[in-house]
Parts: sequence; C-alpha cells; structure tokens
Amino acid sequence: MQIRALMYFDELVRTNSMRQAAENLNVAPTAISRQIENLEDHFGAPLVERSARGVKLTAAGELLAARAGRTLRELDHVQQLIEDLKGLERGHVSIYANGATVTNLLAPALAEFSLKYPKLRFTVTIASARQAVDAVSSAEADIAVTLFAPAISGTKVRLRSEIAYDLIVTPQHPAATLAEIPLRKLADYALALPEQSFGFRQAFDALIAKEGLSLDPVFVTSSLEMLKELVLGGAAVTLLPALTVRREIEAGQLRAIPLAGRKGIRTHVDLCVAPDRQLSFAATKLIDFIETFMHDSTNRRADTKD
Repeated sequence: MQIRALMYFDELVRTNSMRQAAENLNVAPTAISRQIENLEDHFGAPLVERSARGVKLTAAGELLAARAGRTLRELDHVQQLIEDLKGLERGHVSIYANGATVTNLLAPALAEFSLKYPKLRFTVTIASARQAVDAVSSAEADIAVTLFAPAISGTKVRLRSEIAYDLIVTPQHPAATLAEIPLRKLADYALALPEQSFGFRQAFDALIAKEGLSLDPVFVTSSLEMLKELVLGGAAVTLLPALTVRREIEAGQLRAIPLAGRKGIRTHVDLCVAPDRQLSFAATKLIDFIETFMHDSTNRRADTKD
C-alpha cells in the first residue's frame, strides 16, 4: 500500500467528491479512483459507494477514514524528526489555544521566539479548551495552550502555571489606589463577568455563595475581549488574570488589584502535549521558551506587587 493512496483517500473523505478531490490534488479523477481501488484491493473490502450525489463511505471506509488522517500527520511528524537529525533548524509547529491565552501569553511569546528562530513556521488555531486538547490527542496539534483545560486521556500536561484573578480597573477608578480589595467591596462597583459556562465564573459564584454575598453583575458575556473593553471604557470593572491584560497594564491603561486575604480565585494555564509522541526540534524549543516566558511573567507580577 502506498502513502499516495492514503493521501488520495483522505482528500476524498474530506471533500466527499471525486472531482473536487482531484482538483485539490491537481490530478485526474481517474487517478483518485485508481488509488481507491488499490486500497480496496489491499484491504479486501469496498471502502466507498459511488453515486450521482457523491461518495458514501462503507463501514470499512469509516474505519479507515478515522485513522488515515492521523497516520498521514504522524508521517509528516516523522519527516520533521528526520530533518532534525540532519541538524536543520527549520520546521513547523501546530498550536491550538483557547482564546483567553492568546493575546497576552502566546502572541508575545511567539513573537520573541520567531525572532530567534526565523526559519521555523507556526500555525495557531483558536479553539475551545476541549478542542485544543482533542487536537493534541489526535495529532492535529503539537501543543495545546489552554485555560480551564478538561482532563482527557491521550494528553500530558507538560507545563502548568498557576495564575490568580485580580480586579481589573482603570487608573481613574476609586479602587485603583488600593493595595488589595475585600471580596464584599465588589458589590459597590458595576461588575462585568464571564458567563456561567466559564470555569472561573463557576468558581467565583461558589466563593460568593460561601461568603454569603450577593452580586448582580451589570454585564455578562462570553467574550473576554469585551470584558476588557468594558473596563477600558469605564463602564465596569472585571476579574481577570493580570496576564491577560498585561499589555494594557504596562501601558498604564489598566491596573490589577489583588483580592484581599485568601479569598482569591486561581486557575491554571496548561501546556499540553501527547505523552507518546516525540516532539520535533521546533516544538521542543518553543515549549522551553514558553516555560521561561511564563516564569518571567509570574516573577514580574510578584515584583509589581512588592
């Protein structure tokens, strides 16, 4: 069985059309059909049913389709490892990240890293935390960088960094001069919070209930970017990791006020990889760089508090 046959089959599954698959691969439709027949001969079973409406996978075709894509991605990964053995500092890293980690963690880290290794190439896909770890498990991604990542078999947390949630305000806000803020004081301010599906919001609501407090947020949204903009516009305050608004804090546009005592809420940024998959030179170097970057960011926050 040739790799080309799997490539043609994978493209046929993706497009559900002999004609479209042929166009995408720049070959004749007969070439696609011939390679599918070779696969059917190899496995001794029909893989597709052809009709005027396209192609439909048989039960055997469904089995192969579920594995062909991963097999091809693993072969690409092996090619990268072979290039690494040659000492070539070039390659590609596929990264999945959920939106909350991107702007002020991953983007600046990648910007600095790419200056050190200009021959490397990166693909960054923004997805939910679960989609990100699923992508690592299925070999679609080398690395997942997430907040609120669910536990899932097939992935390993290579790096975990704890981050605290602070009250985020403008410098003009009355709370901006405080060294820390009591939880009960939040009721005095117009509050913007993530919707209840967010892990942080669930932890926050549980803490509020435990303390016997009642809060009525003015804004509830699924967009962390909107939370930031509402604060910048002076319409509300919010609770976010200082890391996610680091750029605005350094520019003097926002301030992060820690919650008083031990009433704070903490979560983790996780950097996940596949436990049974050797990382390429590019991915290994990037993970090491992100680890240093996150460590330095944590130290900067501690220095600022002191």
